[in-house]
Amino acid sequence: MTDDQLDTRITTLGPPRVPSPVQRQGHGSNNVSFVSDADRILIDVTVNRACRQLADGIPPPSYEPAGPRKTIFFDPSKLKCALVTCGGLCPGLNDIIRSIVLELHYGYGVPTIYGVRYGLRGFIPRYGYDMLELSPSTVVNIHERGGVVIGSSRGPEDIDEIVDTLERMHIGILFMIGGDGTLKAATCIADTILERGLKVSVVGVPKTIDNDVYLVSRSFGFDTAVEVSTRAILSASNEAEGYPNGIGLIKLMGRHSGFIAATATLAQQDVNFVLIPEVDFDLEGPGGLLCALEQRLADRGHAVIVVAEGAGQKFFEGQTQQLDLSGNVKLKDIGMFLKEAITAHFNQRSVQISIKYIDPSYMIRSLPANANDRVFCN
Repeated sequence: MTDDQLDTRITTLGPPRVPSPVQRQGHGSNNVSFVSDADRILIDVTVNRACRQLADGIPPPSYEPAGPRKTIFFDPSKLKCALVTCGGLCPGLNDIIRSIVLELHYGYGVPTIYGVRYGLRGFIPRYGYDMLELSPSTVVNIHERGGVVIGSSRGPEDIDEIVDTLERMHIGILFMIGGDGTLKAATCIADTILERGLKVSVVGVPKTIDNDVYLVSRSFGFDTAVEVSTRAILSASNEAEGYPNGIGLIKLMGRHSGFIAATATLAQQDVNFVLIPEVDFDLEGPGGLLCALEQRLADRGHAVIVVAEGAGQKFFEGQTQQLDLSGNVKLKDIGMFLKEAITAHFNQRSVQISIKYIDPSYMIRSLPANANDRVFCN
């Protein structure tokens, strides 16, 4: 899909007639600069292309700018909102929840905000999860901890049951924080809401620690992941240099993209080989990893390898594929595969090596956000 084919229109529930309370709830702060729906932000900011499209009578593809409007659809004093997180943990989840709750409460005066427990399961009566009432006092310090205060889960749930709960609890705005699967579910929920003629708004907040959301330059949690990954690289480098023919092997997150692996390598330049999903590589032969690694050890006596979890999946072709609860293909463990392949390669040549394998993935994703991600989430 090209930028010209993108439909960036945002469906509305009706004309906004309620004056925004943001201005009068400023608590002594500077005047609020409201945003007009008529303003647009170009997707492609290349001047020549935009001018060419305008000359051809084609409106350049653009977005509505984010920001407060002078008039809004819901009356905040009578509004109920809900937040739900789905999928894997990510640094910054609690910061996002905290920011939304504080803005809804102090900025708009929304009296009732629910946290949906354990993802979409929290909407389904048979699981028996109570909603968690969120207020400034309950979220004030949650950004200091990792994980997610309202819990998460994977896997689909019945869309009609979810919408039934929204309707039964009179929830007007649902914030859904998650990745591909969550945003697909958000689309299905929104479609069902429209089919029923309900006045419920669904707001998607993209979550991916891999930083691989199309048209989004940065996703929360990525900066934290890179920072912690650099420590793993430094540890692997120290281990490699501490032994004859030492090899440090680090597996980092990145199902379909190598942004964490590549960025961490640029930040901590002790790495000799970076393997990412976007670039194919071979193990054997004169142009293969093993040959290059052999030469590196002969020249310098140690080496550091960083591999993204989605790299090298071609080596597992023919094996049975398994799906996780979200319907994603479970990746094979490229880290352990490489460790075993490297060990076997040098054993066959009677070359003694010392290989240390580090996988910091679960440690990274459950940590609190670092300073840069915290600022971004706020």
